[in-house]
Amino acid sequence: MNFKGLENKKVLITGAAAGIGRACAKKFYDEGACICLVDIPTLEESELAHHFQERMTYIQADITSTEGINAIRKWMDGGVDILINNAGITRDATILKMTDDSWDKVIAVNLTAVYKLSQMAINKMKDQNHGVIINAASVVAHYGNFGQTNYVATKAGVIGMTKTLAKEVGKYNIRVNAVAPGFIGTPMVRAMPEKVITMMEEKTPLKRLGEPEEIADTYAFLASDHARFITGACINVDGGIILG
Repeated sequence: MNFKGLENKKVLITGAAAGIGRACAKKFYDEGACICLVDIPTLEESELAHHFQERMTYIQADITSTEGINAIRKWMDGGVDILINNAGITRDATILKMTDDSWDKVIAVNLTAVYKLSQMAINKMKDQNHGVIINAASVVAHYGNFGQTNYVATKAGVIGMTKTLAKEVGKYNIRVNAVAPGFIGTPMVRAMPEKVITMMEEKTPLKRLGEPEEIADTYAFLASDHARFITGACINVDGGIILG
């Protein structure tokens, strides 16, 4: 184990079935945490049961639905130490081609669900007088991205929400931070055409894609006792792409 203070903690991770979420689940599990994983696929479809034989609860749920929120609330009744708001979607289009449905769906998953789950978790954490919330932002929140008005708006909103919540709930010994990934080599990204991957690598000063495990390590650090005086921060994990 590498990070102090994660053993036996109750950790809820959204968007946990693949990519960064899957890596995050493995990291916290390996650190000895009791993990609750939330995603849309069934447990069998996600294959998570093959990786986590104990200390794991799976909630098959849409975090934008009343049923999904209620299922998570029921789990949180037993307490929650760490909330990782990792789930996110894209529905890319330029502003002249973007539909209201594409706007609404991205806002619902990437921003409104973060608000609702954070509010639920804080209600539990304040009674415990401790807790950590980590939100998935993105480097595009800092400089925009062509064709992603909806996505960028949500990630900029997440950063603003993170800073505001940190100010509001610090008195309850609750820390709130965000992580802004750059180009990460998830299975979805790795399946892209080679020329697209090369373009991503060339734009990044370190000349490679990040790995999901590198984001998971940052989540774990921020959740651990090693980061006990860090709150309201947005940590860029992007290989330097934010430098331009």
